[in-house]
Amino acid sequence: MKAILSPVARLLAPLAMFAALLSCESGNKSQTLTQWTCGETTVNSTEIKVEAGQKYTGGEDCTNFILQGQVLADSDAEAAVLFHNNGKDDGYEMLIHNGKTDGTRKTGSLSNVRNLYHSQASDGKWFDFEIAVRGKNITIAVNGTEVVCYTEPEKPYRLAQYANRLLSHGNFALEGHKGTVSFKNLKLTQLEAGAKNPNDTLPPIDEQKDGAIRLQQQNFPVIDYHVHLKGGLTQEMAQAKSMNYGINYGISINLGEGGIGTMLPDDSAAIEYCKKMKSAPFMMGAQGEGRRWIAKFTRPVLNGFDYLFTDALTIVDKGHICRIYRNEEVKLDGRTKEQYMDMLVDQIVKILTNEPVDFYANPTFLPEIMQDEYDKYWTDKRINRVLDVLHNNGIALEINSRYKLPSYKIIRMAKKRGIKFTFGTNNENPDFGRSEYAINAVKECGLTAADIWVPTMSNKSKRKAVNYNHIEDPHKAPTPIAELKN
Repeated sequence: MKAILSPVARLLAPLAMFAALLSCESGNKSQTLTQWTCGETTVNSTEIKVEAGQKYTGGEDCTNFILQGQVLADSDAEAAVLFHNNGKDDGYEMLIHNGKTDGTRKTGSLSNVRNLYHSQASDGKWFDFEIAVRGKNITIAVNGTEVVCYTEPEKPYRLAQYANRLLSHGNFALEGHKGTVSFKNLKLTQLEAGAKNPNDTLPPIDEQKDGAIRLQQQNFPVIDYHVHLKGGLTQEMAQAKSMNYGINYGISINLGEGGIGTMLPDDSAAIEYCKKMKSAPFMMGAQGEGRRWIAKFTRPVLNGFDYLFTDALTIVDKGHICRIYRNEEVKLDGRTKEQYMDMLVDQIVKILTNEPVDFYANPTFLPEIMQDEYDKYWTDKRINRVLDVLHNNGIALEINSRYKLPSYKIIRMAKKRGIKFTFGTNNENPDFGRSEYAINAVKECGLTAADIWVPTMSNKSKRKAVNYNHIEDPHKAPTPIAELKN
């Protein structure tokens, strides 16, 4: 089995976890689990198949441990590995469920506590897993990548049906939920009473005040699709924060020109980026920048991302690029603010009509000279123009926690139209919070899991893309993207 290096370990102590795991293997009691019992049936084998409705128990009663093994799941099969199991619906469970990101919990989830929505494994292929409990810390790794690092706080938040989902002691169980799931080479290493994860350095979340754990308990997808590796945020830091906060991240790269941070200029750069990020424990998104990005990338390359999105922070005003988040580029040029607002809404509608995106990010953002009168400029008529284009093109609306946009009023109006929502931050540095505004919006606007957009809803490959802004020649007729680049 592979020694698992956590993101926190790579940040703080690259050799510590490796050394700890080696000592566990050599200095503690290890055994291969070969005897499993289901009712009156006993299986003695290094490999066991678990069908839906079956529950095999085995192993010894233990508190601190490392459990390693391999799993093979048939297509769309589901199962769980239970630990600290005493037959009283207690302890925790690690889920086995692969497949596309469809809003259901995926392999490696510490169910209802740290749900994952992107699988590191595939059906029909054997994959490795590891579960470790050291004191109050639980880690889970899939194919050598740590996907859960959860420290049970002194006062965990649990709904009534999960009141016993707590650390204690017990044996193990393999429980089938759907289809057939096979396990083999299950190895248990019992650890000493004082075992600690040396890389568990982030403080436990106060679950009595935390919003994410409440949604996790309700199987509500908690996913921030709009996280950028910029401002000092590394992939390792993002993973550590994601596991600590209980918020799944989609890491997004910018396509095109004119934005902030790393920009991928063309197909070749995008292909290399996707290869690099393929094994990372994140969904992989791309943000279109600069209004000319649709002419620079072929459809097959764009389809390689899990999702596409854009905003309207960069517009074309009188034939010139204008970034409305930069005061010096916002020019009224004799227009009133109302007239400028009408132009801005025209641009939003044009962008969302012609660019093949899945959701509208940083929505309803206004230039600084208009921000203090947000409700004045975002009239119902203007709101409905934007909601119309979202609804007609199957585009989701981002609830952005950095800018606290759009307003709750607009979110409620969008929900009535059947428009889906995403959570997003658009961070500028590593300290970007815990999606507080988006999580609060769930409560304030009555959102349910059915209101949340997931990548299997993407229609980016079906939408026609148009090179509609010929900045050098603004009077030139729009050109279908297929005519620009095959």
